[in-house]
Amino acid sequence: MKIKVNSKFKPDYVQRAELACQIGLTDFELAQLFEVTEATIHNWKNVHPEFADALRTGKALADDRVERSLYHRAIGYTFEAEEVFQYQGQIVRAKVVKHIPPDPTSMIFWLKNRRRQEWRDVHKHELGPTGAFDHMSQDELRASIHEDLKLLGLLPDGADL
Repeated sequence: MKIKVNSKFKPDYVQRAELACQIGLTDFELAQLFEVTEATIHNWKNVHPEFADALRTGKALADDRVERSLYHRAIGYTFEAEEVFQYQGQIVRAKVVKHIPPDPTSMIFWLKNRRRQEWRDVHKHELGPTGAFDHMSQDELRASIHEDLKLLGLLPDGADL
């Protein structure tokens, strides 16, 4: 099946699309920018590899920027700002140093994504060597559970699972 290519595509769209993606535009918003449908954007990605690469590159840069911002929000940061106020009828500009404290929600989000094993909400608790049950057959697993229940006095002698 041949993909119908919208004749509106122009080579300069590659650079424009990359720049647009760097500031966070989605495929839907790119379609609005180029005055085409979102399906056309997807077709252009399939037909013009340089266009698809530009979108990937631009979106990756935007994602990197958000990641850095999340990191700074998680650890807190300090910045210089200018405050403007009025004193005795005069406008006064003063440089100030402001501090944004660490944000616990950002910390949790970061750690749950970057250190999944330690910070995920669901934890596996295994008895014995890690993953030992993963390598047992159904019969071996059933026998192990049966033996443990007997040892705990939860299964009468002669009872079967």
